[in-house]
Amino acid sequence: MTTLKLTSSKKAYEPTVETDQEERKGLLSGADDVEGPSDHWKAELSVQTDSQQRGWSQRKILCTASGLIALIVTGVFARILLLNPPHAEHPNLLFHGEGVRSNGTHDFRRTVLIVSIDGLRADYLDRGLTPHLLDISKQGLRAKALVPIFPTLTFPNHWALMTGLYAESHGIVGNNFWDPVSQEEFHYNRISSAWNPAWWRGEPMWETAGKAGIITANLMWPGPPRTMSGATATHFVPWKDKVPLEDKLDQLIQWVDLPFEERPQLLMAYEPSLDQAGHSAGPMSALVNKTLTQVDVFAKDLHTALQARNLSDIVDVVFVSDHGMTDTSHPELIYMDDILGDAGYKSIEHEDGWPAMGLRFAANANVSHNLELLQTAAAASNGKFAVYTHETMPDRWHFTGSERIAPIYVVPEIGYVLTSKTEGDVGMSKGSHGYDNKAPQMHAMFVAHGPFSAVVKVLHQARGGRSLVRRFLTRPNKGWHSTADDTYVMDPFENVQIYSLVMRLLGIDAVAPTNGTAAFWDKYF
Repeated sequence: MTTLKLTSSKKAYEPTVETDQEERKGLLSGADDVEGPSDHWKAELSVQTDSQQRGWSQRKILCTASGLIALIVTGVFARILLLNPPHAEHPNLLFHGEGVRSNGTHDFRRTVLIVSIDGLRADYLDRGLTPHLLDISKQGLRAKALVPIFPTLTFPNHWALMTGLYAESHGIVGNNFWDPVSQEEFHYNRISSAWNPAWWRGEPMWETAGKAGIITANLMWPGPPRTMSGATATHFVPWKDKVPLEDKLDQLIQWVDLPFEERPQLLMAYEPSLDQAGHSAGPMSALVNKTLTQVDVFAKDLHTALQARNLSDIVDVVFVSDHGMTDTSHPELIYMDDILGDAGYKSIEHEDGWPAMGLRFAANANVSHNLELLQTAAAASNGKFAVYTHETMPDRWHFTGSERIAPIYVVPEIGYVLTSKTEGDVGMSKGSHGYDNKAPQMHAMFVAHGPFSAVVKVLHQARGGRSLVRRFLTRPNKGWHSTADDTYVMDPFENVQIYSLVMRLLGIDAVAPTNGTAAFWDKYF
C-alpha cells in the first residue's frame, strides 16, 4: 500500500450513418384482346376502356396506399434492426477486465471512479443550483433517488456502498454504538476504533478488486485502511478535514495520468463539505446552496478533465451520496426522562445513535417495565415516535441480525428529536439525518456517466423502438425512462446494489456475498 500526498498534475464515433432507403413501385396495366369486325367496335371499346380505367384507378389508389404503408413500416423496422441489432452486443459490454481501449494517445483498461458527496439529498438536484451535475446526468443517467440503509447515517451507509451489505450484516450499526461481545464502544471519529478492522465486516469493493489483480485508489472513503484479511487499497490517502475540492480533483487526475501498469482501475473519493453545511445551517440554508454550487463545479471540472483526455468511453463516473438531510432547527422535543422516570432513565447503561436511540439498560434494571413505559408513550404520541425490539423491528430495515444492535430502539419521526430535560436542545444541529430511510428527506442521489450509461441508452432506444404500439401506449422499460430533454431516470433503488454495479463494470465475476439482488442490473446491460 502506498500512502500518497495530495499533489497536482496537468495533462492533457463518428456520428451514426443513417441509410435512407429509396423505393420504386411498379404500376400494373392490362388490356383485353377484341377480335372480329364490328361497326360498334370503337364505341364499345371506348366505353369498356373508360370503365376499366375508372376501376383500375380505384384499385391503384388502394394498392398504392397499402404498399406505401407497408414500405414505411418495413423501413422503420429495418432501420431499428440496422441501428440496434437484436442479438449484437454493445461494444461497451465487451470492454472490461483485461480489455484495452485507446483514448487516441494511451491505452486504458475499463475504469470506474465512484465519488460520494456526503449529505446530498436527492431533491437538491431540483433546486436549479447544479447545472453541471444535471448536464452530466443528461449525457448519462440518474436515479429518482438512491435509498440509504437504516440507520441513515454516514458510516453505516458508506460501508453499505462499499460492501453491498445492510448494517446488520456489515456490523457498522451506527456512527457510535456498543458491542456487547468485545465490551467496547465504536466511535466514528476515533482512529482507535474507526481504523480497527475488527469492527468492519464484509468485503469492500477495493478488496474484491484487489483479489482480481486490479489496482485501486482510495481518497478518504470512510472506513478502515485495511480489512481483517489484511487487504488494502493500492493507493490510500487517509481522512483529513477541510481539504479543498481542487486538491482532491488534482489527486484523482494524478492517478488517472499514471503509467498503464500503475494506473488504478477503481478509484473512490469522499467529500463531506455539503453534509457539514447541512448540519451547521440546515438543508434550506444559503450555506447549503453555496456549498452545493461548489460541489457542482467540482463535478464539472472532473468531467471536463476526463473529456479532455478523451476518456468518456473508458471511465465510468458514478456520483452517489450516503443520505439526505432534514431541518432540525425547531424540532419538537421528546423527553426520555419524562417517559421513563428518573430511575428508569438513569438505568440506561448504553445509548447508541442519534436521532434514533438504541437503549441497553443495566443488568439490575426492570427492562420489561421500562419497555412497557416506552411503548405506552409511543402509542399515545400520535405517531411522533415508535419503539421497537428485535422482534418488532420493520423487516424493510434489515436491522435485527446483529448483537451490536441494541435490544430496544426508539425511532422518532421527522420533526421530532429525543432528548432529556437536562440536555434539552443544547448543541443540537440545524440539520440532521438518521431517520426512517423511506422518508424522501433521507434519500440520497445517484448520477452516472460513461460507457455504462451509453449501454443503457442504446438498450432503452432499442427496446422502445421495436414496437410502435409500446412506444406510444406504455413505458417499454421497467426500471428507467427518458424525460422530454432526453435525461434517463432510473426508479429509486437501494444503495446495497452499488457494489454489484461496480464489480460488473470492472468485469469481476468472483464477488463477495451481498444483500443486493443478483439480477438487479440485468435489465440495464
